[in-house]
Amino acid sequence: MKNYLITGGAGFIGSHLINKLIESSNIICVDNFSDYYDPQIKRNNIKDFLNKSNFNLYEADITDFDQLKHVFEANKIDCIINLAASVGVRPLPNQEKLYVQTNIDGTFNLLELAKEYGIKKFIQASSSSVYGERTDGPFNEEMKIDNPISLYAATKAAGEHLCYSYSHLHNINMVCLRFFTVYGPRQRPDMAIHKFARLIAENKPIQMYGDGTTKRDYTYVEDIIQGIIKSIEYDKTSFEIFNLGSSNTVELAYLISLIDKNLNIRAIVQQQPTQNGDVSITCADISKAQRLLEYAPQVSIEQGVESFINWFCKIEEKDVTKKM
Repeated sequence: MKNYLITGGAGFIGSHLINKLIESSNIICVDNFSDYYDPQIKRNNIKDFLNKSNFNLYEADITDFDQLKHVFEANKIDCIINLAASVGVRPLPNQEKLYVQTNIDGTFNLLELAKEYGIKKFIQASSSSVYGERTDGPFNEEMKIDNPISLYAATKAAGEHLCYSYSHLHNINMVCLRFFTVYGPRQRPDMAIHKFARLIAENKPIQMYGDGTTKRDYTYVEDIIQGIIKSIEYDKTSFEIFNLGSSNTVELAYLISLIDKNLNIRAIVQQQPTQNGDVSITCADISKAQRLLEYAPQVSIEQGVESFINWFCKIEEKDVTKKM
């Protein structure tokens, strides 16, 4: 059995990845259970794994080198999948330093330990935000990424550069994955689809930044997991960057209409000015991932939103039952 270290493993994408790998692999899950959103949500994400003998949980922060080193000393690791990050293109007030600490210093710590312990496979989660504000889409991996418009994007781009250097200097097989707006069951509560669904369900107004014409390449979480798994298996070159998206753009106004249609509740929309850090469009050119990884996204936005709302309604029913 392979031994996978998954950082941020209790989060949205991490817990889905563990669910896919747990039956055939040993999982070392590292998560700091930060309070960026309710830590109990993350604990619920992994509760079904806790009694499995091939699942080891470490409550540790990747910014703490000594904590991380203990994990490496205690476990055989074949592959590192770094999903831990300080997230969001709109930074919280006075929290800007966290982006640098987690997304750069934390990545550096993992790379240093990969070098020290001879780990030859490393998957780094990056982001479509590294492309910045541009209109010449679809975005491909050869485009320059030297104009980030958010601190998050800047630190994600820096993480990619660190990965390239360590791959070149220390013979680590490295894959950086640029995720395009991932959604689906267990999505973080601060992300648009989840936040909108909760407010619409409560008959509260939602804030729509801009006129509703901004577009995103929304990618269903199971398609992202498919791409990660194929990246783990990829060994044809020592370093690659891949876009993982759906290659279809969805207007914000249409997304809102899908959510209220599936909830069968009319959204109350309050238009707000465009926010700093937001881009007007993201669109993935996935031809490289299709060619080299045989990556093939399957879930349309209509199917994905329906699946998310089904999950959302189930957890809402549980919350109501608890309160009764």
